[in-house]
Amino acid sequence: MKLLVPSFLVIISLSGSTFAQGGGHTLYGDMKVDESKAIGVTRLSYDVILYTLARQVVARQTVTSTGRYRFNNLQSAVYDLVVELENTEVARIRVELVSPMATDLRQDINLELKASGGSASTKPASVSVEDYYQRTPANQKLFERAQAATDKKKYIEAAALFNELVTNDSKDFQAWTELGTVYLLEQKPTEAEKAYLNAIDIRPKFFLGLMNLGRLRMMEKNYEGAIEPLTAAISIQPTSADANYRLGESYLQIKKGSKAVGYLNQAIKLDPVGKADAHLRLATLYNAVGMKDKAALEYEEFLKKKPDHQDAKKLKDYIEANKPKN
Repeated sequence: MKLLVPSFLVIISLSGSTFAQGGGHTLYGDMKVDESKAIGVTRLSYDVILYTLARQVVARQTVTSTGRYRFNNLQSAVYDLVVELENTEVARIRVELVSPMATDLRQDINLELKASGGSASTKPASVSVEDYYQRTPANQKLFERAQAATDKKKYIEAAALFNELVTNDSKDFQAWTELGTVYLLEQKPTEAEKAYLNAIDIRPKFFLGLMNLGRLRMMEKNYEGAIEPLTAAISIQPTSADANYRLGESYLQIKKGSKAVGYLNQAIKLDPVGKADAHLRLATLYNAVGMKDKAALEYEEFLKKKPDHQDAKKLKDYIEANKPKN
């Protein structure tokens, strides 16, 4: 068998400008494996494993090719989400859960299973990953040491190791991106931005680097500057609910609501519950321009998904006063 991974949906969800070491995060998503081109094989089981960067297993679940995984009560950290088929790794996705507030992060996994060379082998022969970077053995060990230091929250050590790595190999765009994230965790936004810019200068279509740069600029309230990398990120991964939400929010912040609407609605379409807050942002926009009936409808849709929200009574009162009458 040959498993091809046409694209990774690496979605980062952070908020605020500090990185409290909290917990209570939830990571979930749909597993979708196209097995139509693998003759005689249907509905295999896949292991979805969550690792720390030090390669310690946090949680494991077995799902089918059309199943859903869910990991609850996760600590704030950077993780690797790994998919295995018959004990062979076929996909790895970096996930950052470092928001100061508990978050529900959706991370879908899309794979394609293909027969290779007419072989009836039940194990994958290879994995093709667009953003894979081949390092020398020495640099790979350095990369893993830096990841382990990050996982242990030894950020000064991690930054030093990643800096050593990019000095050894200035083209390692993944290392530049990891370095940027370490700088963010150290609350050094200027250094983080330089690292992310280096990463996307080397690999202009590197989704993770673009998303991180856009997120960082939003944290710094540079919404105008966030638009370019977020637009590029969506061109690469149009199914990223987070990228659509962030781009919509950036347009709202610079008073371009007409451009924001489409992206916020797309974020809702892609992740109706996880991006339910987009209804609130749309309602705020509609209320500001006097379209209170449309704002009421957005609040109503929000409460269908988050009925226990702390402002539920206020929203219900607004809906009752402004909802279109039949």
